[in-house]
Amino acid sequence: MKPYFSLEKVQEGVFNVVKELFGLTFTPRPELPTYHPEAKAYEVKEADGSHVGILYMDFHPRPSKRGGAWMTSYRPQSMENGERKAPVISIVCNFSKPTGDTPALLTFDEVTTFFHEFGHALHGLLSNVQYRSLAGTSVPRDFVELPSQILENWATEPSILKTYAVHYETGEAIPDALIEKLQNSGTFGQGFATTEYLAASLLDLDYHTITEPIQQDAKAFEAEAVRKMGLIDEIIPRYRSSYFQHIFSGGYSAGYYSYIWSGVLDTDAFQAFKETELFNPEKAKAFRTEILERGGTRDPMEMYVNFRGAEPTIEALLAKRGLNQLSLR
Repeated sequence: MKPYFSLEKVQEGVFNVVKELFGLTFTPRPELPTYHPEAKAYEVKEADGSHVGILYMDFHPRPSKRGGAWMTSYRPQSMENGERKAPVISIVCNFSKPTGDTPALLTFDEVTTFFHEFGHALHGLLSNVQYRSLAGTSVPRDFVELPSQILENWATEPSILKTYAVHYETGEAIPDALIEKLQNSGTFGQGFATTEYLAASLLDLDYHTITEPIQQDAKAFEAEAVRKMGLIDEIIPRYRSSYFQHIFSGGYSAGYYSYIWSGVLDTDAFQAFKETELFNPEKAKAFRTEILERGGTRDPMEMYVNFRGAEPTIEALLAKRGLNQLSLR
């Protein structure tokens, strides 16, 4: 897959999707100061040319840079004396560097990572609230992944793929046969993956809903939790108690479920576009004004219903994972 995913073309793909949805443009600003020569600055503008914010992108690994990918804000958006103080946002990744005559090539997981972090960046850039403490991604943890994960859905749409997945040597668009294989691989092993994840989520909730001190060791507590949920021997929780870092020092205490809840939200929200058109201007405007601009100023479910017109259902997530009734027959 990697020859079809040069970093430059994937970046063009992300920019084009966001332009089609929200009318945003990204202008390089090489004269702006950066914290490292490899970090690039862009001015984000509305379709009418008005200023939205500044976006830094820092793509490649180097000594002392931690691994993974993330979005951060150097200055969250806020209002001061009735004037919008534009945000300064950054996304950081660790994609392989170009080598010789070969450009930086991404795996498909890295492609979706790019779209994912860009969704977080949009949450920060399009924020339009009074106080910086409520700006952008300052929302409950089980809601913060909606803007990031929904953008991943455009990355996998065949019509979108063909616009940016271009072989770096031949210039040919990704063939339909390869797109079909890519889509088929998306449902592989989802029964196992979903079950082991849910088991860990339920184990987390068991730990955080007890009202009396635990009188047994963690292994015995876990065994009882597994027995209650009816987990089969062939599948164990994704994390055993002795190394379940998320819920003891990772900030997901009683909230590990939020990953799949965000999945329910993003697939149901994307279905609103699938039911109309991928770049439906009415849906895009509603998603921007009711979710991306609101930050943490309203209850998440209220914001979602204002966008979607109803509370989310699980059907779209089940279909995406190949777990709906039709695919199981």
